[in-house]
Amino acid sequence: MILSLLKHHKLSRNFTKPFEISLVTSRNCAKILGIETSCDDTGCAIINEKGDILGETLNSQNLIHLRYGGIIPDVAQDLHRKYIEPTVHKTLESAQLNWLDIAAIAVTLEPGLPLSLAIGMKYAKHLSRKYNKPLIPVHHMEAHALVARMQHKISFPYLTLLISGGHCLLALVQGVNKFQLLGQSIDCAPGEVFDKVARRMKLRNIPEYSQLCGGRAVEMAASKATDLNLFQLPLPLVDHKDCNFSFNGLKTSVMYQLFRKEKEHSIEADKLIPEANDLCAALLMTTSRHLVHRTQRAMDFCHKNHLLPDEKKQLVVSGGVACNNYIFNTLTELCNEFDYKIYRPEPKLCTDNGVMIAWNGLEKWQRNIDVVSKNINSLDIKAVSPLGESLISSVVKARIPTKLIKIKVKL
Repeated sequence: MILSLLKHHKLSRNFTKPFEISLVTSRNCAKILGIETSCDDTGCAIINEKGDILGETLNSQNLIHLRYGGIIPDVAQDLHRKYIEPTVHKTLESAQLNWLDIAAIAVTLEPGLPLSLAIGMKYAKHLSRKYNKPLIPVHHMEAHALVARMQHKISFPYLTLLISGGHCLLALVQGVNKFQLLGQSIDCAPGEVFDKVARRMKLRNIPEYSQLCGGRAVEMAASKATDLNLFQLPLPLVDHKDCNFSFNGLKTSVMYQLFRKEKEHSIEADKLIPEANDLCAALLMTTSRHLVHRTQRAMDFCHKNHLLPDEKKQLVVSGGVACNNYIFNTLTELCNEFDYKIYRPEPKLCTDNGVMIAWNGLEKWQRNIDVVSKNINSLDIKAVSPLGESLISSVVKARIPTKLIKIKVKL
């Protein structure tokens, strides 16, 4: 048996390095492969027990979906189907590993676009059967919340703010699989608003923004604003004493101001309003104030209910919108005011990627949580999946008054 494995191992390697066979299944020593296909990026990564990235590949569909003005699920599925196998193969190749070296496969199963999630799930199951590897199902938002622990010494518990194109929520992270939801968006997410506003404002017609996502284009345009007081946008949910978010009204207000200015300047076809930068600045500043306002109340709620020890006042900000430096800097000012330490993953780990899935898989593997070796057919995708236990009703009942701090961060 061992001779057979040695022979297969030797033949399957196509690189030169000191020969060693890896049959490690220890909880404290393992290499985990992660697969991410929850939306429009096909991601794969392999990490070891120390959290070192041994190999990673990301196939982004961003430029393709920009042409359509938004993500088309059927197109995303076709592209995932086309790239998933070469993405996994390339990751193994770049790590100079083969399947004998992999202890388990972690894969995103919830939440996300059903057509996209299905591709990752089916391929992960195929690999599990073919190479006899256990599967570790991963919750996409849990992975975003935990990946900062890979780069920073962050112990449980801590507060997390997850902001992206599909989600906006506040949660208390008590453990690898224990989350308490404090607030979430009651309509859309900030990244979605940035994308729709950027598209409606025709920022893509400016060459330097043409290949950027909406959020990055809005941030760059805002940095060039000359009159920060030109547009006054309403702060969402200002009278609601909870930690929920709402961005629909803000989006509507921006669209109204845009329509008003287009009419005033008789804007036609692909032209932009002269005040585009100022309007982007107003959107970005109001979004930041809203995020700070709700996060501040979450801090107050945790303090009043003794959910975070004084020596562990920590905030982790993650998700694609966390890459926005202005938003992160305003949250940093909030943390400085309330003596919190603030963390975020490096930009490439804030957006969807295979590394965060592999890391979540490793954290579960080391604690023997959700490691499925048999009956993998029982695993299935979920398009909608709440994060942990909801404490939202408790936050609402607490009716904590919050005086918004003054934000002094410059664009």
